[in-house]
Amino acid sequence: MLGPPGSGKGTQAAQLSKELGLPHISTGDLFREHLSKNTPLGQRVKAFMESGQLVPDEIVLEMLFERISKPDCASGCLLDGFPRTIPQAEALEKALSQGDKILALNLEVSDETILKRLSGRLSCKKCGQVYNRFLAPSQKEGVCDRCQGTLYQRDDDRPEVVRERLNVYHKQTKPLLDYYRRKGVLRNIKGEETPENVLQQLWREIEADERLA
Repeated sequence: MLGPPGSGKGTQAAQLSKELGLPHISTGDLFREHLSKNTPLGQRVKAFMESGQLVPDEIVLEMLFERISKPDCASGCLLDGFPRTIPQAEALEKALSQGDKILALNLEVSDETILKRLSGRLSCKKCGQVYNRFLAPSQKEGVCDRCQGTLYQRDDDRPEVVRERLNVYHKQTKPLLDYYRRKGVLRNIKGEETPENVLQQLWREIEADERLA
């Protein structure tokens, strides 16, 4: 799953994961897990994540390859937030077995929409439910409708950090689109439509790719 931060990759990948029966692997979630447990890896990535910078490839690859080597990934997986650079994409291809196939699904969303989505995003500390103070607020400000937990804004969703994340995306991650386009495996999806319509587009591309396999 490709696309700028806040494009909906995680939401769509989670739904596809259920329907395809494949694990959804988010590098961001893996990083946050290490951060919450204060592991050595978490300590290494903390400064990069809080400033909106990309985590160095060697750390990302160490974490990701450990995860995809587990048995539940034997039949494939959905990668969300990886690769983010061409060197990461090249390392991924080298790590795959002969016959393994990549399909790159790119969600197209404007910078203006991303800023509104992310700078307004709030998460529940207790259950993880996500809200948006502009687009989908909770009934009571700062309180989760589902479990009454406290809502908070992630450090990497602050407006100044979101702008930096977009700058980093355009400089370092967007070149992946040409990389995968040249390989003939890139599929562009209109990411500003409703989540249901986006999911339908994704399914059409996946089914078309399976027919061509």
